[in-house]
Amino acid sequence: MTTTESKTNDRTTTPATTVRPNPAADRIDFAKRAPKVFRAVIGLDAAAREGLDPALVELVQIRASHLNRCAYCLHMHTTDARKAGESEDRLHLVAVWQEAEHFFTDREQAALALTDAVTRIGDAGVPDEVYGRAAAHFDEEELAHLLALILTINTWNRIALATAKRAGTDER
Repeated sequence: MTTTESKTNDRTTTPATTVRPNPAADRIDFAKRAPKVFRAVIGLDAAAREGLDPALVELVQIRASHLNRCAYCLHMHTTDARKAGESEDRLHLVAVWQEAEHFFTDREQAALALTDAVTRIGDAGVPDEVYGRAAAHFDEEELAHLLALILTINTWNRIALATAKRAGTDER
């Protein structure tokens, strides 16, 4: 009996699971099928980044992608962060930033805490303490852009996950 078959009785076998080498082949190409929406998300992404430190942008995108288990976006943003000069230590420790606070500035920690809360908004909303911490480190315009960035990466994560995008296949 192979690993993709399960015995149903002494005479027959049926497939237990279908192993597809590329599940994305069965999913829609979001950019091609909803080009206006795709361009709108790209526009939102670009607008959200305005005025924010590029290193902080990548840290936020990496953290949300960790939380959402989006390998496609995680690969893309760690690659971008490395190209921008981000250290391997910080890239590896974003996933556990609360236990490695000394690797991140107070401002970055505030942004990461807000990223956690907004990404997991269904768990407890955005606690006043988390919002207040972010508001203490970002002026109102920056805070609005940070929120937009968090919303945007969560949207990208959901698009990538829903369409089964594979890590390492981004065409940028």
